[in-house]
Amino acid sequence: MHYLLVAIGALAVAVLLWRMYTAERVGVPAEKRRPARPLAPDDDPEFLRKLAEQTRKNLPEDKDK
Repeated sequence: MHYLLVAIGALAVAVLLWRMYTAERVGVPAEKRRPARPLAPDDDPEFLRKLAEQTRKNLPEDKDK
């Protein structure tokens, strides 16, 4: 009988903690999600564009030599 009361008490505490920390509360704005960013530089189109521009600038002007 005691185990049943302990289990019900633990379940009640778990539900209260879950509601307190994860459930959306009234009057509290939801957290803004940050926009997804590329995980690596080679996945970032802006980085690749800048890299291509730098490479073009560093190439010799005269390609016939």
